[in-house]
Amino acid sequence: MRFDLHPDERMAPTVGLLHAAVKDTYQRLKRLVEDMNQEEIDDRGPFGDQNSTGQLLRHLAVVDLHWVYRIKGEPVPAHLKDVYGPMKDDQGRLPLVSGIALEELLSRYDRVQEMFREACLGLSDADLARKVPYENGADATLRWGIWHIADHSRYHQAQIAWLKKRKRQD
Repeated sequence: MRFDLHPDERMAPTVGLLHAAVKDTYQRLKRLVEDMNQEEIDDRGPFGDQNSTGQLLRHLAVVDLHWVYRIKGEPVPAHLKDVYGPMKDDQGRLPLVSGIALEELLSRYDRVQEMFREACLGLSDADLARKVPYENGADATLRWGIWHIADHSRYHQAQIAWLKKRKRQD
């Protein structure tokens, strides 16, 4: 087996490389969760105080959706906010997710990944230096944002792997 990134040749070179990293990381996430059952998807750890795999999958899709619209320079449309939900609940935590099938969570996330690919197709390498509003009044470049999508996914994949391993050891 040979590991490599496979940039989309229709994208600008650096954009394509960054997108390929996101795509590769997303495929790894899907392989990680593909064999999980509903009990594992909804599991919140031994004390019920962790984010479940379902919450984390939904969270990743919502964060990536927001990056799609930062790239586009537009607000997230209300109908998509209705489908994907808020970033955080009233207490500043990830909204609870329970009983949503893995297939549905991944189907929603697949749609976000497709929107992300389409947004990247319209970027030039020079666009990567464009600054967009981020969090708490700060800004970020599109270059950092696209990298962050992959990095953020890898971070939560570690949590999902821990939840999965722990649940299967019980």
